[in-house]
Amino acid sequence: MTELLPLATYCFVMSSTPGPNNMMLTASGANFGYRGSLPHVLGISVGGAVQTFVTCLGLGALFTAYPVLHGVLRVTGALYLLVLAWRLTGGVVAKGAEVPRPLSFAQGALFQAVNPKSWVKAVTLASVFMPAGMPVVSGALLVSAIGLVITFPCISAWALFGVAIRRLLTDPRRQRLFNGMMAGVLAVLALLFLR
Repeated sequence: MTELLPLATYCFVMSSTPGPNNMMLTASGANFGYRGSLPHVLGISVGGAVQTFVTCLGLGALFTAYPVLHGVLRVTGALYLLVLAWRLTGGVVAKGAEVPRPLSFAQGALFQAVNPKSWVKAVTLASVFMPAGMPVVSGALLVSAIGLVITFPCISAWALFGVAIRRLLTDPRRQRLFNGMMAGVLAVLALLFLR
């Protein structure tokens, strides 16, 4: 049991601290409410668990064998964050265009494939926290399940924070300002990915 405490603590810290997922969920909660953001929350949680599972099974070794993959991941993740930032500011909404919607389960899950923070978490879980003396598949399932159970409430808190500040954003100007600030945070994160 004491071996699981560091694993749980690491998952809690990585899931609770600011990053692309949590910034997007705060914006989503503020714009669409918790119910509208729930598919995104579930997508991040399940996508992260699947990512951790396959990394524990050996996918993480690809990053060691082919360091160029880190660069590809950073650039792809940065570009995707810039697209999301653009969407958040309403940059793609033109007259007669589709009204912005929250990200779907699939979009939340697939974003983990280009989210460097998610890869750092998955690779660390695979390389540091895999239980010794346990079959690889069982260990990968255990680590992934613990990550999933801890991630869901941690990232839900960010979406709920967005919901909590929602009433402050009833004025369209304030909402545009908030969305602009959140888009700016995503753009800064994108630039940090490229460092």
